[in-house]
Amino acid sequence: MKSPLVSVVIPCYNAERYIAATLRSVLAQELADMEVIVVDDGSRDGSVALVRAQFPEVRVIEQANAGVAAARNRGIAEARGEWIAFVDADDIWLPGKLSAQFEEMAAVPGCRMSYTAWQVWPCAEPEPDQAYLEELRARAGDTARWSGASGWIYPQLLLDCVVWTSTVLAQRALFAEIGGFDAGLRVGEDYDLWLRASRVTPIQRVARPYALYRIHPSSITHTLPTANYRAIVIGRALANWGMRSPDGREADHAQVRRLLAKSWSDYAGAHLARGSLATARRAGWAALRTDPVHVPGWKVLIKSYARALAPHKEEAR
Repeated sequence: MKSPLVSVVIPCYNAERYIAATLRSVLAQELADMEVIVVDDGSRDGSVALVRAQFPEVRVIEQANAGVAAARNRGIAEARGEWIAFVDADDIWLPGKLSAQFEEMAAVPGCRMSYTAWQVWPCAEPEPDQAYLEELRARAGDTARWSGASGWIYPQLLLDCVVWTSTVLAQRALFAEIGGFDAGLRVGEDYDLWLRASRVTPIQRVARPYALYRIHPSSITHTLPTANYRAIVIGRALANWGMRSPDGREADHAQVRRLLAKSWSDYAGAHLARGSLATARRAGWAALRTDPVHVPGWKVLIKSYARALAPHKEEAR
């Protein structure tokens, strides 16, 4: 039977150093029917020229810089495939990924989305070392090691974004039904989408690592968060659907409350460290309104008031 067309969407922003390796890993997949779409989000380096010169089979779409959510949405809109897969322009797929996902979903009637286990890969070199890949393959068969949330995973998603975007394969019609990535979210746009997806389909996990999640110096952000995006995303989900999954299971209320309180105390701590005392206090109070016994919330709140009073103490001497 002819395999369905899969459209692989790759958002790209200044990824000249890594995108060739990413594309080679995608094009090596054992699927006869696949299109690859690179959406360049206003790169200022040679990413577009490289892709066009070295990968003529890849479609390149250029747009002014609008963020990764807008780039992925553009790719979905331009895709011709029945299925959509995502990978970031510095990550790596391993052989057999898409085939393993179709096999996993075939065993679950009505399943419209899957993801795989992955390996965090701290590396600045474009290509993975063969010895590293051999070591990973030797460990990959231990399904207990790589197991995770699978099926109707809404309760698990309320506690953590257990789905990584560069491993996702989903039916294109799913996005028409639930919408795409929210471009208004600077962080957590993927988390928000997977929560919405978890309301309408089982999300199956392949318990084997089929992707490398690259960590390198330029991938780490040190900017001060402008909003508590985790609380925003989870708060939306709770307002819309509460704690109960479509299959009747319910998330642990206390765990969700502790998670939300921690998101506020973490946000408060980040602002406290940068001297944004008013924001730290507001976030500290938000943590305690969520969970009055959340100790880190009390600590950050006390520190924020203590620092605000410190200059006045110096003046009184």
